[in-house]
Amino acid sequence: MCKKIFIAATGQHTGKTTISISLMHLALKKYPRVGFIKPIGPKCVAYHGRTVDMDAALMASIYGLNRDIRYMSPVVLPRGSTKKFLDQEFPVDHQKELLVAAIRELEQRHDLLIIEGSGHGGVGSILGLNNAQVAKLADAPILMITNGGIGNVVDTVELNLALYEKHQADVRMVLVNKLVPEKRESTMRYLGKAFSSSYLKVAGAFDYSRILANPTLQNISRLLKHPLHGNPEGRNRIVHNIHLGAASSQTVIDHLMDSTLLITTSSRDELLVTASSLYNIPTYRDKIAGLVIPGHSPVSAITQSILDESCIPYIRIHNSTAEVYSALLDHVSKITAEDKEKLDLLHSSAETYINFEEIDALF
Repeated sequence: MCKKIFIAATGQHTGKTTISISLMHLALKKYPRVGFIKPIGPKCVAYHGRTVDMDAALMASIYGLNRDIRYMSPVVLPRGSTKKFLDQEFPVDHQKELLVAAIRELEQRHDLLIIEGSGHGGVGSILGLNNAQVAKLADAPILMITNGGIGNVVDTVELNLALYEKHQADVRMVLVNKLVPEKRESTMRYLGKAFSSSYLKVAGAFDYSRILANPTLQNISRLLKHPLHGNPEGRNRIVHNIHLGAASSQTVIDHLMDSTLLITTSSRDELLVTASSLYNIPTYRDKIAGLVIPGHSPVSAITQSILDESCIPYIRIHNSTAEVYSALLDHVSKITAEDKEKLDLLHSSAETYINFEEIDALF
């Protein structure tokens, strides 16, 4: 008989995918066959000739689940799906049948099935396919992930529980993620008190990590939809700081921090040349991750030559500096199959922080 765990969350960006990856890694140490499904796919990509949710593609790529891919993302919601539903052009009953059939097939293939929900509990409600309804259709008990804190955890869990209880879905555990390291013990102690009269089990997941939270240069290249030039080995470097090169060159260089992505307009020849020259000095290599060069003005020929010879990673984009800076500040990094450093950290951290035996017994 296949065990199932439905990964829900109290909101976006709580770490559903990192928890799914972690549980997959830990489960494979115990079970020979572990599967994954993203029943509702709001973010679609092309993968092996199919349109699937990006998280399904990610898990298939990391864990070699390509033979299951046709079942791992049964319902994809491309742009305009909501309007099509309201115009009665989206056959929801058929989508539900596809969803249930995919889960039943994966149950036959695996000893444990990880089911990852979408966004917060209410996502998909307009289709009658929110997380609570999907978990009920899947007949899967729920592990609810929340960000750290004390009052915030209690408030968001209570708010979400109302929806799950309405649909008679089985929530069993709250997993608190992105904990402040120095407050971890205290936070979990007080959360234990807060939920002492509840039927829910409360456990801690990961401490907040800059490595897991911050993007790589390749992530940024994909976000900006422009190629990354320069040293190809730098594509997986993690960017910990973003600095706007608006001051004098000396001031900008003096204020560089660890692994900084420097945004400087195409007309700032002196700063582009300085950063390119410093990139190959070991002391500054640690500080300069790369450049984003926005602006409509062309980069001068001599500056372009110095950029290319230095091999500094850079992205040339013709948007305004303000547009680029805003896009980067609003960006939330998603882990990819190429992020080896992040995946290695995630796997090792999972073995330290997540009590899989406790989760496995509860589910």
